[in-house]
Amino acid sequence: MTTSTATLDHRLTDRLRGDVVVPGDPAYDEARKVYNAMHDKRPAVIVRAVDAGDVVATVDFAREQGLPLAVRGGSHSVPGHGTCDDGVVLDLGRMRGVRVDPGARTAWVEGGCTWADVDHATHAFGLATTGGVVSTTGVGGLTTGGGMGHLARRCGLACDNLLSVDLVTADGSFLTCTDDQHSDLMWAVRGGGGNFGVVTSFAFRLHPVADILGGPTFFPLDADVIRRYRELVAEADERLGAVLVVGLGPPVPFLPEHRHGRPMCGVVTCWSGPPDEDDGIRDRVAALGPVLGRHLERMPYPVINTLFDELVPAGLYHYWKGSFTKGLPDGAVDALVEYGATTPSIQSVTVVFPVDGACHRVGPAETAFSYRDADYSVALSPTLTTREECEGRKDWVRAFHRALEPHSMGGGYVNFMDGDDQDRVRANYRANYDRLRDLKRRHDPGNLFRLNHNIAP
Repeated sequence: MTTSTATLDHRLTDRLRGDVVVPGDPAYDEARKVYNAMHDKRPAVIVRAVDAGDVVATVDFAREQGLPLAVRGGSHSVPGHGTCDDGVVLDLGRMRGVRVDPGARTAWVEGGCTWADVDHATHAFGLATTGGVVSTTGVGGLTTGGGMGHLARRCGLACDNLLSVDLVTADGSFLTCTDDQHSDLMWAVRGGGGNFGVVTSFAFRLHPVADILGGPTFFPLDADVIRRYRELVAEADERLGAVLVVGLGPPVPFLPEHRHGRPMCGVVTCWSGPPDEDDGIRDRVAALGPVLGRHLERMPYPVINTLFDELVPAGLYHYWKGSFTKGLPDGAVDALVEYGATTPSIQSVTVVFPVDGACHRVGPAETAFSYRDADYSVALSPTLTTREECEGRKDWVRAFHRALEPHSMGGGYVNFMDGDDQDRVRANYRANYDRLRDLKRRHDPGNLFRLNHNIAP
C-alpha cells in the first residue's frame, strides 16, 4: 500500500458510510475483481460507496493523497479502467436505486445501476430507454461513452435520452448538470466518458416500450446475407432494431446441434412496433437467407437485453477493437465473412450495431459523441477462457481491424476501445476533441480522472 492505515482511518474511513476494503481483508480478493479477467490488479483501497457523500469523500481523498482513482460501475470496462494498482477504486455498485415518474416518462437512476436494474424498474410502467445489450453492463460507463442498444434507431443513444446528471468533479464539487445549468459539463458527459467526474445519478427520458418481438435468427456466414441485411436496415421502420452478429453457432436448442460451433451470422431483432405487424417482420428477416434456426417471439423488452448474458459472464478474457462505417461497404462485408470464418471461440462475437434513425437527428456538435453520420458501429471482441488464449488471439483481432480500416471512418466508439487505443482518442471525438480538452483543463487540470480513454488536459 502507498498510504498508511492511520491515514485511511482519519482521512477517509471516518467520512464514509460505505465500506473500505484493503489488502489483507477477507473480502479483498473478491472486491478487486472486474468483468474482464485480463486485469488482475491490486488497489491500495477499495471504497464501496453508498451515497454521493461517499463519492465526494473518496474523490477528495484520492486527490489529496495523489493516488490513482479508478471509478467502477458495472465493471465492464474492457481496458480495465474500473481498477488500478496501488490506488483507489471507487466502487458504485451499492448505489443502485431507480425511481420512475411514469407521468413525466422519466427515470432517476443511481450511478452504480446496471441496465437490468433500469429495465426492471421502467418495464413495470410500460416504459424503456436505450440501454446495453448485456443486462449486467453498468449504466454509467455505457451512457457517458454514448450508449448503443436495441432501441437506438427509434429512441437515440442512451446519452441522447439524458435529461440531467449529478456529477462530482475533481475538486470535490457536487453539481447538477442540465442543458441550462453547467451545460458545458452536460454536453461533455454525453459521450466524453469518465473524463470529467463521477456521475452519481442520471435522469433519463423514457419511451412507451413494453413488449417487443425479439430474438435471434441464424444464417450461413455469407456475404449475400449481410448485404441483404444492409438493405433491410436502410429501408426499415426505425422501430426495428436489428443487430448483426458474426461468429460461431451457440449451443442453443433452436439451432441444430451439428451447427454448434460452426461459422455463421445472425440478426438479433427488436421490433417495438405493433404485434399485428410481427409476421411481416419475421418474413422480412427470414428473407435474408437460408434460416438455420431462430427464436423470434413476443417478449418483455427487458428480456432482449439478457440474451447475451450467459454467453459472456464475468470472468472471461477479452480484447476489443471498434470502428464506425458509413453504410456497410462491400469491403467491410467481405472482411466480416473472411475473419468471421476464423472466429476463435463461441464467446467471440463480432457485433454490428445500426446507429442511424434517431441517432442521426442529433448534430455532431450537439453532444461529445460526434459520429452522427455513421450508420454502423462494429465491435470486434475475441473472448476466451484463459489469459494465454486471449493473448494468442490479439493478432487475429488486429488483422481483422486492419482489414476493416479502408472501409471505416477515422475513429471508433470509445466503449469498444481497448487499453492500447489511447492514440485514437482524438479521432474518436473528431471536431469535438479541442472543446473537450478545453473543458478538461478547466474542470480537471490535474487529470485526476485519467483512468479512462483519456482526454489529457
